[in-house]
Amino acid sequence: MDFSQAQTAILNLLGRVSPGVLPKLMHWVKNSSDIEKLTPSNADVLLHGIADDLRGFLPVEAMVGSENQAMENLHKLPKPTLHVDAFLYNDDTIDLLCDEGKMSRNYCLSCGSRKTAPIDFLSHSFSIVELKYLFQHVLPDLSEKTLVDVGSRLGAVLYAGYVYSSARQLKGVEINADLCNLQDNIIKKYQFTDRIQVYHSDICSQQSLLHHADVVVLNNVFEYFLDTEEQIRTWIFLRENIMKKECLLVTVPSLKESLHKLQINLQLNQWVEEIELDPDIFLGSETDRESLSDIHLYRVL
Repeated sequence: MDFSQAQTAILNLLGRVSPGVLPKLMHWVKNSSDIEKLTPSNADVLLHGIADDLRGFLPVEAMVGSENQAMENLHKLPKPTLHVDAFLYNDDTIDLLCDEGKMSRNYCLSCGSRKTAPIDFLSHSFSIVELKYLFQHVLPDLSEKTLVDVGSRLGAVLYAGYVYSSARQLKGVEINADLCNLQDNIIKKYQFTDRIQVYHSDICSQQSLLHHADVVVLNNVFEYFLDTEEQIRTWIFLRENIMKKECLLVTVPSLKESLHKLQINLQLNQWVEEIELDPDIFLGSETDRESLSDIHLYRVL
């Protein structure tokens, strides 16, 4: 059936629907996950393919052995917490892993009993839905712009920026060599080298990169990877070097929350203004308003 035939068939079908049912049917067509599964975009398919590749290189917790400090910090949290990378694992994938006994959503409160409580999940990556929201609804047109992802880890922001935006350059800064190698493998395999570049570096040695950035992404970037003094030093460095007027900052959590935990005052009202976002956007069956509302956008004054 070609396009014209399909169009005629759909119109004929809709013409036979009772008038009182038609609005409900049209709402289903616009929002149903059944329809969504029939019409995936090429960009979505590509990102899911990258996630499949990355899962093959990583353990279930998606952390490399050299991330010692991050793993220690997770173990110190008051409640059992599991790192589940949102780019690699959506809810359906997690359910499958739980069914296979490779992951659990609960921990035992009393060994040997059935008394259990939910495990907290933590991700250092955006999910594909969150990335689509970021590039299609939060950020403006990025043509001729440079985006810098601080702590790029698996490279999810960079890959999404490549397929969802027209950004001229997408630059990741990652201090862990193993993660840099992983990103380089993906960038070469998918032929992203014309617009993506990853620096194995501490962000505090990348003044020039920050000076020229049009967008800087900071997603759960320091808390689990640096001690308190290093976090304070890094935030002061960012405050001093992200000064390009109209530069956009994307942060999770908010700047206010991150800085409050460290008890430092960077005089945010003299540095940036927050841009109000609308998280009430349907992006498919996996849309999670709460996770979208965690994303904050700022403009440098």
